[in-house]
Amino acid sequence: MGKLEVDLANPLIDQSREELSYLRLEPGRITELVGDTGSGLTRLGLSLLAAPSRAGPVVVVDTRGWISPEAAWETGVEAESLVIVRCNERLLWTRVTAALLEGVPAVFAEVPVGVKEHELRRLAALARARKTMVAFRSMGLRLPSGVSHLRLRSLGVTWEGADRGHGKLKGRRLMLEASGRGAAGVTRRFEVEDEGKDTLRLVSDVVFDPSRRAAG
Repeated sequence: MGKLEVDLANPLIDQSREELSYLRLEPGRITELVGDTGSGLTRLGLSLLAAPSRAGPVVVVDTRGWISPEAAWETGVEAESLVIVRCNERLLWTRVTAALLEGVPAVFAEVPVGVKEHELRRLAALARARKTMVAFRSMGLRLPSGVSHLRLRSLGVTWEGADRGHGKLKGRRLMLEASGRGAAGVTRRFEVEDEGKDTLRLVSDVVFDPSRRAAG
């Protein structure tokens, strides 16, 4: 899910362009990813680094120890630009993340449980000062009010081509809800189609069936 495309056959093309902007990181602003494990947020977070990686280094801060370089490359992140930092200790995480925001253009970081509100606000201020593009995915509670500019909440994933754990995965769709200042204070829902290649398409008016979920 690196390159972004709009389904031009969709009559809601102007709305799709707006939704497309939600899938790009902005300098100095934090995008918050919210949702359950298995709802596609890791892949989404990695895909947000694809465009920045073509201009410079990008960093993933992995608190669970399971993000692989291959997963990032599949989303379009440039291999030579990618650095993965594994850090699951809360106090160390804050110092490491602050150092990265000081010197790296774009960061996708999992936020471990227990990080204090004032620490997150300091990191947000640092990102603004350094114009760093940031995506945070909290492993605990949502980020404090005012820290994120845009919140993307995963409502679930549906897929095609696999049934009862068998068969070839042909594609999957991630239902997202955008809110916050980055969405002009309006809550918007839209769907992203991922065919397993370095391409992401926005689709609208598609029936979302939450009973079929995929890990991600």
